[in-house]
Amino acid sequence: MIGIKTPLLTVDCVVFYEKSVLLIKRKNSPFKNHLALPGGFVDIGETVEKACLRELHEETNLKLKLSDITLLGVYSNPDRDPKRNTISIAYYAKISKKINIFAGDDATSIKFIENWNKNKLAFDHQSIISDAFLRYKNE
Repeated sequence: MIGIKTPLLTVDCVVFYEKSVLLIKRKNSPFKNHLALPGGFVDIGETVEKACLRELHEETNLKLKLSDITLLGVYSNPDRDPKRNTISIAYYAKISKKINIFAGDDATSIKFIENWNKNKLAFDHQSIISDAFLRYKNE
């Protein structure tokens, strides 16, 4: 069935430290220089959980274990990425202490931001963080 296009699969990870969220500044388009969640495409033969942990480590140097992340939800609006139809499986995690983080891979910079909701974020990341924050504050 040549010519059939299907959505691409991505992952995003919301990492909380106290009331702050870990955000990257994107190196590439779309949304170049915008704040975004760490995340990216799932590789062939890779689970979405492993992709989440890999992308998080590649972009921030934060190394979490599978038991550290919790499934948040699936984000599948066909317009969430202006370049192509992508579906993202989002996870969230809480860390109890700041560790040595630094920008890598697709990020020009990273930081924990307390007032994340006052920033214009890439893709539908505002919505993903809002959903995660509701879960986080109810735990």
